[in-house]
Amino acid sequence: MRSGSAGAGANPITTRWYPPESWSQKAIDRALAKEASEFERRCHEGEVVSRAEQKENSLQQMREAAKIQTLKKFGEEVFMPAKAVTMSENGRCAYQGNLNHWIYPALGELKMPDITPANILALLLSMQSQGKAHATCVKVYTILHSLFKMAYMNDVVPINPMDKVERPKPRKNELKEKDVEAYTIEEVQRIFAALENEPLKWRTLLRLLIDTGIRRGECCGLRWQNIDFKTNTITIAGNLCYTPQKGIYLDTPKSGKVRTIDVDPEIISLLRELRQEQASHAISSYVFTQPNSPEPMHPQSPARYMQKFSKKYGVPNLHPHKLRHTFASIAITNGADVASSVYVAPFVAPKQIGPGMKSPGPCPIIPKIPCSTQ
Repeated sequence: MRSGSAGAGANPITTRWYPPESWSQKAIDRALAKEASEFERRCHEGEVVSRAEQKENSLQQMREAAKIQTLKKFGEEVFMPAKAVTMSENGRCAYQGNLNHWIYPALGELKMPDITPANILALLLSMQSQGKAHATCVKVYTILHSLFKMAYMNDVVPINPMDKVERPKPRKNELKEKDVEAYTIEEVQRIFAALENEPLKWRTLLRLLIDTGIRRGECCGLRWQNIDFKTNTITIAGNLCYTPQKGIYLDTPKSGKVRTIDVDPEIISLLRELRQEQASHAISSYVFTQPNSPEPMHPQSPARYMQKFSKKYGVPNLHPHKLRHTFASIAITNGADVASSVYVAPFVAPKQIGPGMKSPGPCPIIPKIPCSTQ
């Protein structure tokens, strides 16, 4: 039996029907007409397709299935390559670590369109029940929010499940009063006094952090060519970073802009002394180096040193970012103008001094202890 429903120019669709051997010709003709009519109807209604159409449909289904990626595949082939273009190496490394440690083990093998808000909520609740820090849970939430937004915008998923997932809230036992974000002038004076008993390298580094408000990575990334001993200025042109994949490397400043800051003459005196001391055992282009080596100091070393300093001298919660907040806080408290506040504390105000422009000068915020010249 044949049907012309395959379309003009296409081969007709055929089928076979075998009558029982005992039937008469009249019965066969009657049954054949009935089968042919039914076959024709099924062809017209699309219930029967040709082998070519079956093959094409099968290929189309395979193509559609290939579009449905698992979360891990989408993360590795689309999401992270896109993030690598716009994120710093540190940021990319942090994203990848959270994906590998939390997101891929829980959701990685699920097809993207099959992932529900309940799946995501279960992951976040599991992290909280394990006692993970609120900041870690929020970070995973943020990564998933970004990943599914990208998937939705690229038609990988028909709806964004993150639209129905709330940002994690702290556990009850995490609702504590925040530590003080900055030291008082009196506490800074105690730090200065204690520093007089510390090695020159650390005395210089901490004084720089406190007096200028620069970031830890910017301080570790200073080169001697960035120090102008005649004009008492420092040019911030780099940011020393570390990731397990890349090791220690020099990146651009976090703001992406080179800037020049005025420095107290006492700090310049400490830098001169440090340069002479460094030259006696290792010639390096970097101001702060590893012990007896020209290699730059590991960017995590200041934080480790400050932990020991904190215990040794009873200074609570000493860390680089708190010193940065301290500089901004005391500068504003002592009447620094808006431009100064914006410059020394970009985390307080949204604008920055332009590249190559100087800061308003060192803020006379703290009575200085004369630096040792021994």
